[in-house]
Amino acid sequence: MRTYLLAILMAVFTLQVNAQSLQSPSGNFTLNFDVNGEGTPTYALDLDGEAIIKESKLGLQLKDAEDLIKGFKVVDTKESSADETWEPVWGESKEIRNHYNELLVTLNQKSTDRTMMIRFRLFDDGLGFRYEFPSQKNLVYFVIEEERTQFAMTGDHKAWWIPGDYDTQEYDYMTSKLSEIRGLMDKAYTGNVSQQGFSQTGVQTALMMKSDNGTYINLHEAALVEYSCMHLDLDDKNFVFESHLTPDAQGVKGYMQAPRPTPWRTVIASKNAGDILLSKITLNLNEPCAIEDVSWIKPVKYMGVWWEMITGMSSWAYTDDVPSVHLGVTDYSKTKPNGKHAANTENVKRYIDFASEHGFDALLVEGWNEGWEDWFGKSKDYVFDFVTPYPDFDVDEVREYAKSKNIKMMMHHETSGSVRNYERHMDKAYQFMADNGYNSVKSGYVGPILPRGDHHYSQWINNHYLYAVKKAADYKIMVNAHEAVRPTGLSRTYPNLIGNESARGTEYEAFVGNNVDHTTILPFTRLIGGPMDYTPGIFVTDISEYDPGRTSYVRTTIARQLALYVTMYSPLQMAADLPQHYEKFMDAFQFIKDVAIDWDETLVLEAEPGDYVTYARKEKGADNWYVGKTNDETPRTSTIKFDFLTEGKKYIATVYADAKDAHYKDNPQAYEIKKYVVTSKSKLAQFTAPGGGYAISITEAKDKSELKGLKKL
Repeated sequence: MRTYLLAILMAVFTLQVNAQSLQSPSGNFTLNFDVNGEGTPTYALDLDGEAIIKESKLGLQLKDAEDLIKGFKVVDTKESSADETWEPVWGESKEIRNHYNELLVTLNQKSTDRTMMIRFRLFDDGLGFRYEFPSQKNLVYFVIEEERTQFAMTGDHKAWWIPGDYDTQEYDYMTSKLSEIRGLMDKAYTGNVSQQGFSQTGVQTALMMKSDNGTYINLHEAALVEYSCMHLDLDDKNFVFESHLTPDAQGVKGYMQAPRPTPWRTVIASKNAGDILLSKITLNLNEPCAIEDVSWIKPVKYMGVWWEMITGMSSWAYTDDVPSVHLGVTDYSKTKPNGKHAANTENVKRYIDFASEHGFDALLVEGWNEGWEDWFGKSKDYVFDFVTPYPDFDVDEVREYAKSKNIKMMMHHETSGSVRNYERHMDKAYQFMADNGYNSVKSGYVGPILPRGDHHYSQWINNHYLYAVKKAADYKIMVNAHEAVRPTGLSRTYPNLIGNESARGTEYEAFVGNNVDHTTILPFTRLIGGPMDYTPGIFVTDISEYDPGRTSYVRTTIARQLALYVTMYSPLQMAADLPQHYEKFMDAFQFIKDVAIDWDETLVLEAEPGDYVTYARKEKGADNWYVGKTNDETPRTSTIKFDFLTEGKKYIATVYADAKDAHYKDNPQAYEIKKYVVTSKSKLAQFTAPGGGYAISITEAKDKSELKGLKKL
């Protein structure tokens, strides 16, 4: 009997040691940690008593070593709390509160005497957790074959997803039940110039879901440093996601050297869709700003010599006579210009004039440098040198002309995936920028990665992206990286990372089009990690007007294009269309000129992923508000309140909206502009067309004369 009782007591004691519980600061979330009978660490997450993540396993599978999955016991636990407020250099709000309760679990694997720690941080909007490997004699250098982190769902949730891919996120989103992903994968997997899928049920993060009882759940990662990008592979019988890391050319998922942590894995959840959009977990799980002097980092509203090439109206290449470019050998002065090269001095000066006249900050010019004749698809190492202009682009003249017009020039560095070549030239290229007054760069990684066989999202290539950002900071240069890994909040630490593409942007509208609901999903998925250079502002949506040989069109109304400056957050916003097109719609263009790009406060007035999103944002340092709504293919009327305005003040609201007969395909340029007097007690019922939206600028009335003749809402 004594032996029996002793065994029971020991079992209870072991259970108590292994099992830990943690609540979020307000008590709405509960995390339960345990080690199961095989010694595998597990966790579960509840929201207001409802299971969000069922018991899920944790651990890593190693190459040529015993896995860090089983045989663990808890040797120590520590709880702590933090409540601080920090100010981002730029962002959706002036201040961000970082408030969480933390549980740090130290585990020992008896058979190997190795230590692994798991750190959980529980916020009022969700959970972040990561693995940590402290200094120890039995675990120093090790190679990851796969991370085995699980996210066990409670049912067959509705999901907004794109295929898992090692090289691109440039897909339209699919909307389906989890159980339907397998059957839809082939349809979802559309062609791209570089792509590599891995599973019929593999998807990318940030993954957005909604349970049958109305709980919104988002899975992503934060602080992706010295590690490979995480995808999610679904067991569609049990609805359990497991992490799937991007391999390198040898199939290895990660090379580790302790002490080191992994990136954070994040779970954001709420009964309110808007709470997902307003969550700051991704930023809060990143390290504070690493740049001491940030005075040179500023939001940018820009135009570009870009859309005319994307639409086929013009070309990046200077000549059609050179099938094989050898940089430093090919003499472009002896070639025949093709007459379509857009990055010529006179054309660039025309854009500078327009951008300057209408108050823009900068101008991007693509195709200015030698090498575009054979830049793509050749597996070419020495593809660009990033400093040598074509004969028709006068660097000195453009520099001085832009300076005289108070316009900053934005550099373009296309690498064609040749990252080794870019790193060889990086210091020289950045110095060239500094010498010529360029303080921002759009970098690109189109095509398969060199070294051959590697992937856009592997550990080594992720290290390259961050290396480029850090090196740029040495030269006081801001970076907008396209085709790079999707962001994970690193802009908190390196705020000169002012933008990313890393998703299917406006350019695809000129190729084959984007789904009408695309911009109602991106805020819940891609933008959870950071801002996107979506390049909105297209007013002429029929691509045949640029190139008669094309049949695509932009699935949008003009009113929605205006709304995107509010709904698609970025401190880097482009007016992407041509100057001559804006000149036809100057009344609508006024909103693009007026809208702010840095904010003191952000609110979500209404939201449902895949249907609509409506934001209200307060301009940094001013009592001006901007509202934007993007709508899917279903016509709707939304009712919004203006209770975010200062009580007792009167404002003028200029509403840019779809006309009653507007339609993204049949009548995209039908819009109306109305002005109203509004106060904190005002309401507005506003129609939005299929593929439409609305944008509102709200400014305080300084004089009663401004209100004369205006209707009060």
